[in-house]
Amino acid sequence: MGKKHLSSVHVAHYKHTAGCATEVMPIPDIVKISMSQHIGAPCQPLVKKGDYVKVGQKIGDTEAFVSAPIHSSVSGTVKGIEQARSAAGGYDTLVVIEPDKKQEISEEVVVPEEPKDLAEFVKEVRKSGLVGLGGASFPTSIKFNPKNIDDVHCLVVNAAECEPFITSDHRCMLEDTEDLIRGCQLIMKYDELDKGYIAIEDNKPDAIEHIDKVLKEKGITNIETFKLQARYPKGAERVLVYEIFGKVMNAGVLPADMGCILDNVTTVTKVGHYFRTGMPLIAKRMTVDGDAVAQPKNIIAPIGTLVNDVIGFCGGYKQEPRKILMGGPMMGRAIPSDEMPIVKNNNAILAFSKEKSLVKEETACINCGRCHEACPFNLIPTALADAYERNDAQALFDLDVNQCMNCGSCSYICPAHRPLGFINTLGKTVVKEAGIK
Repeated sequence: MGKKHLSSVHVAHYKHTAGCATEVMPIPDIVKISMSQHIGAPCQPLVKKGDYVKVGQKIGDTEAFVSAPIHSSVSGTVKGIEQARSAAGGYDTLVVIEPDKKQEISEEVVVPEEPKDLAEFVKEVRKSGLVGLGGASFPTSIKFNPKNIDDVHCLVVNAAECEPFITSDHRCMLEDTEDLIRGCQLIMKYDELDKGYIAIEDNKPDAIEHIDKVLKEKGITNIETFKLQARYPKGAERVLVYEIFGKVMNAGVLPADMGCILDNVTTVTKVGHYFRTGMPLIAKRMTVDGDAVAQPKNIIAPIGTLVNDVIGFCGGYKQEPRKILMGGPMMGRAIPSDEMPIVKNNNAILAFSKEKSLVKEETACINCGRCHEACPFNLIPTALADAYERNDAQALFDLDVNQCMNCGSCSYICPAHRPLGFINTLGKTVVKEAGIK
Protein backbone atom coordinates (compact mmCIF):
# COMPACT_ATOMS: atom_id res chain seq x y z
CA MET A 1 0.00 0.00 0.00
CA GLY A 2 1.16 3.53 -0.75
CA LYS A 3 1.70 5.58 2.41
CA LYS A 4 2.63 8.91 0.87
CA HIS A 5 0.26 11.14 -1.07
CA LEU A 6 0.64 12.92 -4.37
CA SER A 7 0.16 16.68 -4.27
CA SER A 8 -3.43 17.86 -4.22
CA VAL A 9 -5.55 20.90 -3.46
CA HIS A 10 -8.47 21.56 -1.19
CA VAL A 11 -11.45 22.77 -3.18
CA ALA A 12 -14.74 23.77 -1.61
CA HIS A 13 -16.97 20.70 -1.80
CA TYR A 14 -20.40 22.32 -2.30
CA LYS A 15 -22.02 18.90 -1.92
CA HIS A 16 -25.47 20.44 -1.47
CA THR A 17 -27.32 17.42 -2.84
CA ALA A 18 -25.49 14.67 -0.91
CA GLY A 19 -28.60 14.04 1.17
CA CYS A 20 -31.02 14.25 -1.76
CA ALA A 21 -32.39 10.84 -2.73
CA THR A 22 -32.46 10.30 -6.47
CA GLU A 23 -35.67 11.30 -8.28
CA VAL A 24 -36.69 9.66 -11.56
CA MET A 25 -37.52 12.20 -14.22
CA PRO A 26 -40.67 11.66 -16.29
CA ILE A 27 -40.28 10.86 -19.98
CA PRO A 28 -39.77 14.11 -21.93
CA ASP A 29 -41.59 15.09 -25.13
CA ILE A 30 -38.49 14.60 -27.26
CA VAL A 31 -35.12 12.87 -26.95
CA LYS A 32 -32.08 13.31 -29.16
CA ILE A 33 -29.72 10.38 -28.84
CA SER A 34 -26.14 11.00 -29.94
CA MET A 35 -24.23 8.43 -31.96
CA SER A 36 -20.95 9.68 -30.41
CA GLN A 37 -21.12 8.66 -26.76
CA HIS A 38 -17.74 6.97 -26.37
CA ILE A 39 -14.08 7.43 -27.19
CA GLY A 40 -13.42 5.92 -30.62
CA ALA A 41 -15.43 5.62 -33.81
CA PRO A 42 -18.99 6.98 -33.68
CA CYS A 43 -21.90 4.63 -34.23
CA GLN A 44 -24.01 4.61 -37.35
CA PRO A 45 -27.81 4.87 -36.95
CA LEU A 46 -29.64 1.57 -37.38
CA VAL A 47 -33.04 3.27 -37.63
CA LYS A 48 -34.61 5.82 -39.98
CA LYS A 49 -37.34 8.44 -39.93
CA GLY A 50 -40.73 6.91 -39.27
CA ASP A 51 -39.45 3.79 -37.48
CA TYR A 52 -41.06 2.79 -34.20
CA VAL A 53 -38.51 1.95 -31.51
CA LYS A 54 -38.79 0.44 -28.05
CA VAL A 55 -36.91 0.87 -24.79
CA GLY A 56 -33.55 -0.91 -24.87
CA GLN A 57 -33.59 -1.45 -28.63
CA LYS A 58 -30.20 -1.05 -30.30
CA ILE A 59 -30.37 2.01 -32.56
CA GLY A 60 -26.69 2.61 -33.28
CA ASP A 61 -23.54 0.54 -33.69
CA THR A 62 -20.26 0.21 -35.58
CA GLU A 63 -17.81 -2.57 -36.37
CA ALA A 64 -14.90 -0.46 -35.08
CA PHE A 65 -13.03 -2.08 -32.19
CA VAL A 66 -13.06 0.95 -29.86
CA SER A 67 -16.81 1.42 -29.65
CA ALA A 68 -20.02 0.59 -27.82
CA PRO A 69 -23.57 0.24 -29.17
CA ILE A 70 -26.27 2.78 -28.40
CA HIS A 71 -29.83 1.97 -27.35
CA SER A 72 -33.13 3.80 -27.28
CA SER A 73 -34.07 5.22 -23.90
CA VAL A 74 -37.75 5.52 -24.84
CA SER A 75 -40.45 3.93 -26.95
CA GLY A 76 -41.77 6.09 -29.74
CA THR A 77 -41.32 7.24 -33.34
CA VAL A 78 -38.09 8.34 -34.96
CA LYS A 79 -38.75 11.87 -36.21
CA GLY A 80 -35.46 12.22 -38.04
CA ILE A 81 -31.68 12.05 -38.06
CA GLU A 82 -29.88 15.38 -37.61
CA GLN A 83 -26.42 16.85 -37.15
CA ALA A 84 -25.68 19.11 -34.18
CA ARG A 85 -22.70 20.71 -32.46
CA SER A 86 -21.36 18.67 -29.54
CA ALA A 87 -19.98 19.86 -26.21
CA ALA A 88 -16.50 18.97 -27.50
CA GLY A 89 -16.88 21.36 -30.42
CA GLY A 90 -17.39 18.85 -33.25
CA TYR A 91 -20.59 17.61 -34.84
CA ASP A 92 -22.63 14.62 -33.70
CA THR A 93 -25.28 12.60 -35.46
CA LEU A 94 -28.48 12.58 -33.38
CA VAL A 95 -31.41 10.17 -33.62
CA VAL A 96 -34.48 12.26 -32.76
CA ILE A 97 -37.30 10.29 -31.16
CA GLU A 98 -40.78 11.46 -30.12
CA PRO A 99 -41.75 9.27 -27.14
CA ASP A 100 -45.23 7.78 -26.88
CA LYS A 101 -44.79 7.66 -23.08
CA LYS A 102 -45.72 3.95 -23.05
CA GLN A 103 -42.13 2.79 -22.43
CA GLU A 104 -42.62 -0.51 -24.24
CA ILE A 105 -39.65 -2.79 -23.62
CA SER A 106 -37.82 -4.14 -26.66
CA GLU A 107 -37.75 -7.88 -27.31
CA GLU A 108 -33.97 -7.45 -27.43
CA VAL A 109 -33.90 -6.90 -23.67
CA VAL A 110 -33.18 -10.33 -22.19
CA VAL A 111 -31.47 -11.21 -18.92
CA PRO A 112 -28.10 -12.67 -19.97
CA GLU A 113 -27.30 -16.28 -19.31
CA GLU A 114 -24.33 -16.81 -17.02
CA PRO A 115 -21.21 -16.38 -19.18
CA LYS A 116 -19.03 -19.47 -19.53
CA ASP A 117 -15.77 -17.53 -19.68
CA LEU A 118 -14.18 -14.10 -19.98
CA ALA A 119 -14.84 -13.88 -23.72
CA GLU A 120 -18.59 -14.34 -23.21
CA PHE A 121 -18.57 -11.89 -20.29
CA VAL A 122 -16.83 -9.24 -22.40
CA LYS A 123 -19.26 -9.84 -25.26
CA GLU A 124 -22.23 -9.28 -22.94
CA VAL A 125 -20.66 -6.12 -21.47
CA ARG A 126 -20.32 -4.69 -24.97
CA LYS A 127 -23.97 -5.55 -25.69
CA SER A 128 -24.93 -3.45 -22.66
CA GLY A 129 -23.49 -0.31 -24.27
CA LEU A 130 -21.39 0.45 -21.20
CA VAL A 131 -18.66 3.08 -21.30
CA GLY A 132 -16.71 4.79 -18.54
CA LEU A 133 -19.36 6.80 -16.73
CA GLY A 134 -16.98 8.92 -14.67
CA GLY A 135 -16.29 11.13 -17.66
CA ALA A 136 -13.79 9.27 -19.84
CA SER A 137 -16.38 7.29 -21.85
CA PHE A 138 -13.88 4.56 -22.78
CA PRO A 139 -15.73 1.38 -23.88
CA THR A 140 -15.95 -0.84 -20.81
CA SER A 141 -15.75 -4.15 -22.65
CA ILE A 142 -12.22 -3.31 -23.80
CA LYS A 143 -11.15 -2.33 -20.31
CA PHE A 144 -12.30 -5.71 -18.95
CA ASN A 145 -10.23 -7.61 -21.50
CA PRO A 146 -6.64 -6.33 -21.18
CA LYS A 147 -3.90 -7.93 -23.28
CA ASN A 148 -1.87 -8.74 -20.15
CA ILE A 149 -4.75 -10.34 -18.25
CA ASP A 150 -2.42 -12.80 -16.48
CA ASP A 151 -0.63 -9.86 -14.85
CA VAL A 152 -3.83 -8.25 -13.53
CA HIS A 153 -4.89 -9.28 -10.03
CA CYS A 154 -6.90 -6.42 -8.54
CA LEU A 155 -10.05 -4.38 -9.13
CA VAL A 156 -10.15 -0.71 -8.13
CA VAL A 157 -13.56 0.94 -8.08
CA ASN A 158 -13.20 4.71 -8.35
CA ALA A 159 -15.80 6.21 -6.00
CA ALA A 160 -13.84 9.31 -5.05
CA GLU A 161 -16.15 11.87 -6.71
CA CYS A 162 -13.71 14.65 -5.81
CA GLU A 163 -15.15 17.44 -8.00
CA PRO A 164 -17.27 20.10 -6.29
CA PHE A 165 -21.09 19.88 -6.44
CA ILE A 166 -21.35 16.35 -7.88
CA THR A 167 -23.01 13.75 -5.63
CA SER A 168 -24.49 11.28 -8.14
CA ASP A 169 -21.87 8.59 -7.44
CA HIS A 170 -22.45 9.11 -3.71
CA ARG A 171 -26.17 8.40 -4.18
CA CYS A 172 -25.32 5.40 -6.36
CA MET A 173 -23.32 3.86 -3.51
CA LEU A 174 -26.15 4.40 -1.03
CA GLU A 175 -29.06 3.45 -3.26
CA ASP A 176 -27.68 0.76 -5.60
CA THR A 177 -25.29 -1.06 -3.28
CA GLU A 178 -26.43 -4.56 -4.26
CA ASP A 179 -25.76 -3.92 -7.95
CA LEU A 180 -22.40 -2.34 -7.08
CA ILE A 181 -21.24 -5.40 -5.17
CA ARG A 182 -22.69 -7.73 -7.82
CA GLY A 183 -20.76 -5.82 -10.48
CA CYS A 184 -17.54 -6.13 -8.48
CA GLN A 185 -17.99 -9.86 -8.04
CA LEU A 186 -18.73 -10.44 -11.73
CA ILE A 187 -15.66 -8.52 -12.89
CA MET A 188 -13.46 -10.26 -10.33
CA LYS A 189 -14.86 -13.68 -11.26
CA TYR A 190 -14.34 -13.47 -15.01
CA ASP A 191 -11.05 -11.55 -14.89
CA GLU A 192 -9.86 -13.88 -12.09
CA LEU A 193 -8.93 -11.02 -9.75
CA ASP A 194 -7.90 -11.72 -6.18
CA LYS A 195 -8.78 -8.43 -4.50
CA GLY A 196 -11.17 -5.52 -4.90
CA TYR A 197 -11.00 -2.00 -3.47
CA ILE A 198 -13.80 0.57 -3.49
CA ALA A 199 -11.93 3.87 -3.10
CA ILE A 200 -14.04 6.54 -1.40
CA GLU A 201 -13.12 10.00 -0.11
CA ASP A 202 -13.52 10.43 3.64
CA ASN A 203 -16.17 13.16 3.21
CA LYS A 204 -18.65 10.33 2.44
CA PRO A 205 -18.62 8.45 5.77
CA ASP A 206 -22.20 7.23 5.29
CA ALA A 207 -21.26 5.51 2.02
CA ILE A 208 -18.17 3.91 3.58
CA GLU A 209 -20.14 2.69 6.58
CA HIS A 210 -23.01 1.39 4.47
CA ILE A 211 -20.84 -0.54 2.03
CA ASP A 212 -18.72 -1.97 4.84
CA LYS A 213 -21.91 -3.16 6.55
CA VAL A 214 -23.28 -4.85 3.42
CA LEU A 215 -19.95 -6.53 2.67
CA LYS A 216 -19.82 -7.85 6.23
CA GLU A 217 -23.41 -9.10 6.10
CA LYS A 218 -22.66 -10.97 2.89
CA GLY A 219 -19.45 -12.44 4.29
CA ILE A 220 -17.40 -10.93 1.47
CA THR A 221 -13.76 -10.63 2.48
CA ASN A 222 -11.97 -10.05 -0.84
CA ILE A 223 -13.59 -6.65 -1.41
CA GLU A 224 -13.07 -3.71 0.93
CA THR A 225 -13.42 0.05 1.03
CA PHE A 226 -10.29 2.19 0.79
CA LYS A 227 -10.52 5.60 2.44
CA LEU A 228 -9.06 8.57 0.55
CA GLN A 229 -8.38 12.12 1.64
CA ALA A 230 -11.17 14.47 0.59
CA ARG A 231 -8.93 16.47 -1.71
CA TYR A 232 -8.75 17.12 -5.42
CA PRO A 233 -7.87 15.27 -7.72
CA LYS A 234 -8.01 12.01 -5.74
CA GLY A 235 -10.40 10.56 -8.33
CA ALA A 236 -7.87 10.66 -11.17
CA GLU A 237 -6.90 7.11 -12.06
CA ARG A 238 -3.17 7.83 -12.00
CA VAL A 239 -3.55 9.35 -8.53
CA LEU A 240 -5.66 6.41 -7.32
CA VAL A 241 -3.07 3.88 -8.46
CA TYR A 242 -0.44 5.70 -6.41
CA GLU A 243 -2.69 6.13 -3.36
CA ILE A 244 -3.57 2.43 -3.21
CA PHE A 245 -0.44 0.69 -4.51
CA GLY A 246 2.29 3.32 -4.17
CA LYS A 247 3.11 2.96 -7.87
CA VAL A 248 3.80 5.91 -10.18
CA MET A 249 1.69 5.58 -13.33
CA ASN A 250 3.06 7.75 -16.12
CA ALA A 251 1.05 9.22 -18.98
CA GLY A 252 0.15 6.61 -21.59
CA VAL A 253 0.39 3.73 -19.11
CA LEU A 254 -2.82 1.79 -18.50
CA PRO A 255 -4.04 0.60 -15.09
CA ALA A 256 -3.72 -2.96 -16.38
CA ASP A 257 0.01 -2.34 -16.83
CA MET A 258 0.08 -1.60 -13.08
CA GLY A 259 -1.72 -4.85 -12.27
CA CYS A 260 -5.29 -3.62 -11.85
CA ILE A 261 -8.57 -2.95 -13.60
CA LEU A 262 -9.82 0.49 -12.57
CA ASP A 263 -13.36 1.66 -13.26
CA ASN A 264 -15.86 4.22 -12.07
CA VAL A 265 -18.32 3.17 -9.37
CA THR A 266 -21.40 3.87 -11.49
CA THR A 267 -19.95 1.85 -14.37
CA VAL A 268 -19.34 -1.14 -12.09
CA THR A 269 -22.84 -0.76 -10.68
CA LYS A 270 -24.30 -0.81 -14.20
CA VAL A 271 -22.50 -4.11 -14.82
CA GLY A 272 -24.39 -5.58 -11.89
CA HIS A 273 -27.66 -4.02 -13.06
CA TYR A 274 -27.30 -5.29 -16.63
CA PHE A 275 -26.61 -8.88 -15.64
CA ARG A 276 -29.57 -8.75 -13.26
CA THR A 277 -32.10 -7.16 -15.64
CA GLY A 278 -30.78 -7.35 -19.20
CA MET A 279 -31.50 -3.64 -19.65
CA PRO A 280 -28.66 -1.85 -21.48
CA LEU A 281 -27.46 1.63 -20.60
CA ILE A 282 -30.44 3.88 -21.39
CA ALA A 283 -30.64 6.29 -18.43
CA LYS A 284 -28.20 8.26 -16.32
CA ARG A 285 -28.12 9.45 -12.73
CA MET A 286 -26.76 12.99 -12.48
CA THR A 287 -26.51 15.90 -10.10
CA VAL A 288 -28.25 19.12 -11.15
CA ASP A 289 -26.97 22.10 -9.18
CA GLY A 290 -25.57 25.63 -9.37
CA ASP A 291 -26.86 28.97 -8.15
CA ALA A 292 -29.03 29.42 -11.28
CA VAL A 293 -31.00 26.20 -10.60
CA ALA A 294 -34.22 26.59 -8.61
CA GLN A 295 -34.25 23.12 -7.01
CA PRO A 296 -30.90 21.27 -7.04
CA LYS A 297 -31.43 17.51 -7.15
CA ASN A 298 -30.02 14.14 -8.00
CA ILE A 299 -32.07 12.71 -10.86
CA ILE A 300 -32.22 9.80 -13.27
CA ALA A 301 -33.07 10.91 -16.81
CA PRO A 302 -33.39 9.06 -20.12
CA ILE A 303 -30.24 9.43 -22.23
CA GLY A 304 -30.99 11.96 -24.94
CA THR A 305 -33.09 14.22 -22.71
CA LEU A 306 -32.42 17.88 -23.49
CA VAL A 307 -30.65 19.88 -20.80
CA ASN A 308 -33.50 22.41 -20.62
CA ASP A 309 -35.94 19.59 -19.82
CA VAL A 310 -33.60 18.40 -17.06
CA ILE A 311 -33.46 21.92 -15.64
CA GLY A 312 -37.24 22.20 -15.98
CA PHE A 313 -37.68 19.09 -13.83
CA CYS A 314 -35.56 20.86 -11.20
CA GLY A 315 -37.86 23.88 -11.06
CA GLY A 316 -36.27 25.75 -13.94
CA TYR A 317 -33.85 28.64 -13.66
CA LYS A 318 -34.20 30.97 -10.69
CA GLN A 319 -31.95 33.46 -12.46
CA GLU A 320 -30.47 33.73 -15.91
CA PRO A 321 -27.65 31.21 -16.41
CA ARG A 322 -24.38 32.64 -17.68
CA LYS A 323 -22.57 29.29 -17.85
CA ILE A 324 -23.88 25.72 -18.06
CA LEU A 325 -21.50 22.82 -17.53
CA MET A 326 -21.76 19.16 -18.41
CA GLY A 327 -19.74 17.69 -15.55
CA GLY A 328 -17.93 19.43 -12.72
CA PRO A 329 -16.36 22.89 -12.48
CA MET A 330 -12.81 21.51 -12.62
CA MET A 331 -12.93 19.24 -15.66
CA GLY A 332 -16.44 19.60 -17.09
CA ARG A 333 -17.32 21.18 -20.43
CA ALA A 334 -19.21 24.42 -20.91
CA ILE A 335 -22.03 24.00 -23.42
CA PRO A 336 -23.29 26.68 -25.82
CA SER A 337 -26.98 25.89 -25.39
CA ASP A 338 -29.38 24.07 -23.07
CA GLU A 339 -30.92 22.50 -26.18
CA MET A 340 -28.13 19.91 -26.13
CA PRO A 341 -28.94 16.31 -25.09
CA ILE A 342 -27.38 14.47 -22.18
CA VAL A 343 -25.10 11.55 -23.03
CA LYS A 344 -23.90 8.41 -21.26
CA ASN A 345 -21.04 9.96 -19.30
CA ASN A 346 -22.90 13.02 -18.01
CA ASN A 347 -22.68 12.91 -14.22
CA ALA A 348 -23.81 16.49 -13.64
CA ILE A 349 -25.48 19.53 -15.14
CA LEU A 350 -24.38 22.72 -13.38
CA ALA A 351 -25.86 26.11 -14.19
CA PHE A 352 -24.27 29.29 -12.81
CA SER A 353 -25.23 32.94 -12.78
CA LYS A 354 -23.06 35.74 -14.18
CA GLU A 355 -21.75 36.47 -10.69
CA LYS A 356 -20.61 32.88 -10.04
CA SER A 357 -19.21 32.26 -13.51
CA LEU A 358 -17.21 35.45 -13.84
CA VAL A 359 -13.62 34.74 -14.89
CA LYS A 360 -11.28 36.94 -12.91
CA GLU A 361 -8.86 39.11 -14.82
CA GLU A 362 -5.42 37.59 -15.30
CA THR A 363 -2.52 39.40 -13.67
CA ALA A 364 1.26 39.01 -13.76
CA CYS A 365 2.87 35.85 -12.41
CA ILE A 366 4.58 36.48 -9.08
CA ASN A 367 6.59 33.23 -9.19
CA CYS A 368 5.02 32.00 -5.96
CA GLY A 369 5.38 28.34 -6.99
CA ARG A 370 1.90 27.33 -5.85
CA CYS A 371 1.09 25.74 -9.20
CA HIS A 372 4.15 23.52 -8.94
CA GLU A 373 3.28 22.55 -5.37
CA ALA A 374 -0.29 21.67 -6.38
CA CYS A 375 0.62 19.49 -9.37
CA PRO A 376 0.24 15.76 -8.61
CA PHE A 377 3.06 14.99 -11.04
CA ASN A 378 5.53 17.68 -10.00
CA LEU A 379 5.30 19.65 -13.25
CA ILE A 380 6.28 23.32 -13.47
CA PRO A 381 3.26 24.97 -15.12
CA THR A 382 4.87 28.43 -15.36
CA ALA A 383 7.81 27.01 -17.29
CA LEU A 384 5.41 25.12 -19.54
CA ALA A 385 3.46 28.33 -20.15
CA ASP A 386 6.67 30.16 -21.09
CA ALA A 387 7.62 27.38 -23.49
CA TYR A 388 4.18 27.49 -25.08
CA GLU A 389 4.39 31.25 -25.57
CA ARG A 390 7.72 30.68 -27.38
CA ASN A 391 6.12 27.86 -29.41
CA ASP A 392 9.05 25.72 -28.25
CA ALA A 393 7.88 22.16 -28.83
CA GLN A 394 11.14 20.59 -27.66
CA ALA A 395 11.08 22.50 -24.37
CA LEU A 396 7.44 21.50 -23.80
CA PHE A 397 8.37 17.87 -24.40
CA ASP A 398 11.42 18.06 -22.14
CA LEU A 399 9.29 19.63 -19.39
CA ASP A 400 6.92 16.63 -19.61
CA VAL A 401 3.83 18.48 -20.80
CA ASN A 402 2.36 15.11 -21.81
CA GLN A 403 2.37 14.08 -18.14
CA CYS A 404 -0.30 16.73 -17.47
CA MET A 405 -3.69 15.09 -16.91
CA ASN A 406 -5.57 18.40 -17.16
CA CYS A 407 -6.94 18.28 -13.64
CA GLY A 408 -6.79 22.08 -13.45
CA SER A 409 -5.24 22.22 -9.98
CA CYS A 410 -2.62 24.69 -11.20
CA SER A 411 -5.23 27.08 -12.58
CA TYR A 412 -7.34 26.74 -9.45
CA ILE A 413 -4.54 27.60 -7.05
CA CYS A 414 -2.94 30.40 -9.14
CA PRO A 415 -3.31 33.82 -7.41
CA ALA A 416 -2.73 35.50 -10.80
CA HIS A 417 -5.69 33.59 -12.31
CA ARG A 418 -3.61 32.27 -15.21
CA PRO A 419 -5.27 29.50 -17.31
CA LEU A 420 -2.28 27.22 -16.80
CA GLY A 421 -4.14 23.96 -17.27
CA PHE A 422 -5.60 25.09 -20.59
CA ILE A 423 -2.17 26.27 -21.73
CA ASN A 424 -0.86 22.76 -21.05
CA THR A 425 -3.59 21.36 -23.29
CA LEU A 426 -2.49 23.70 -26.06
CA GLY A 427 1.13 22.75 -25.37
CA LYS A 428 0.38 19.08 -25.95
CA THR A 429 -0.98 19.99 -29.37
CA VAL A 430 2.24 21.86 -30.19
CA VAL A 431 4.30 18.77 -29.28
CA LYS A 432 2.02 16.48 -31.28
CA GLU A 433 2.12 18.68 -34.38
CA ALA A 434 5.94 18.83 -34.13
CA GLY A 435 6.04 15.03 -34.19
CA ILE A 436 8.22 14.79 -31.08
CA LYS A 437 8.05 11.43 -29.27
